[in-house]
Amino acid sequence: MPGTKRRSGTASRRAGPGRGSGFFRGARVLVTGGTGTVGLAIVQRVLDEGAEVVRIYSRDESKQFEIAHLLERWGSEQNALDPRRGKRDGQKRLRFLIGDVRDRERLSRALDGIDYVFHTAALKHVPSCEYNPFEAVKTNVLGVQNLVEAALERRVRAVVNLSTDKAASPSNTMGASKLMGEKIIIAGNYLQSSGRTAFSSVRFGNVLGSRGSVLPLFREQIAAGGPVTVTDPEMTRFVMSISEAADLCCDALARAAGGEVFVRKMPSVKLGILVEGLIREQAAAIGRDPRKIGIQVIGRRPGETTHEEVMTDEEAPRTIEDDSYYIIKPTFMFRDLDYARAHRGSRPCALRAYTSGNQKLMTLAEIRAFIRRAGLVR
Repeated sequence: MPGTKRRSGTASRRAGPGRGSGFFRGARVLVTGGTGTVGLAIVQRVLDEGAEVVRIYSRDESKQFEIAHLLERWGSEQNALDPRRGKRDGQKRLRFLIGDVRDRERLSRALDGIDYVFHTAALKHVPSCEYNPFEAVKTNVLGVQNLVEAALERRVRAVVNLSTDKAASPSNTMGASKLMGEKIIIAGNYLQSSGRTAFSSVRFGNVLGSRGSVLPLFREQIAAGGPVTVTDPEMTRFVMSISEAADLCCDALARAAGGEVFVRKMPSVKLGILVEGLIREQAAAIGRDPRKIGIQVIGRRPGETTHEEVMTDEEAPRTIEDDSYYIIKPTFMFRDLDYARAHRGSRPCALRAYTSGNQKLMTLAEIRAFIRRAGLVR
């Protein structure tokens, strides 16, 4: 079982877990920031795959209390659908640990006996990091270093670090701190003699519907009759659903040889089209006339860019791709890691850079269909 074996190579990680594969059956998993939207989706996914223990590590006890009840209800619903699940579900496999990634000693204790780590804890809001840059460094840089050291100490099998498109070519503090986090994760593969722990990262676009996305604010403004405030309707953004974000994290953990940055192939959309699509779908759902809800342009926030860049022209030559992902290999290759074997069937990247501005943009009809499919209407 994953809970008793240590990784001895990359061959066993080549296939992504996929839903229903049972990849996490018997595994012991820790999710830092597990009360966040993506962290919670990962928790539900690995529980559903049969993980033996899932530890949620975060510093907000109120969120942990809320999530405990939410997951208890979710587990009861899952058991009702499949009575064979029995006692392996629900709270019996969950552990809630109060702690901060800035606390090296506490983090190490939380990793005792853990096989896999999803590192979702971070300071993520661009303006907040701009006004409090060293706080971003403490969490997004020093916190990652703490995790790498603790994971090596506890002989964890694999760690996936959740990064951001803003790390690709950073123009703000948040992006710069997340890029440093990526570099620390890559270097973690060098800090061990036998390659026991695979460290890798994933880069996200905008996870629509997450707590940090603009959608909750837009929905509130629509419910109030508008106007919906938009920084710049011509800005373009990559989008993905919460479920797609969880897929990316789980696939990266299963497939990584060590040092890669995984990027999902995502649709992109103009912010103005996204807002118009949400107004039409949300207004109809709550009985409002979408024609009466206006849009107010308020200007860009500090550190915002016109387009999102998830892979730079410098990274493209060392990137491979398959049907679902771009896989950016590290600038220095690790001699004992077989990237060709780990990513068999991949091909050299055809792009020079991957930005939301050089991709085909979603139409209004396409973004409305995406909103419905992702369950973003409340």
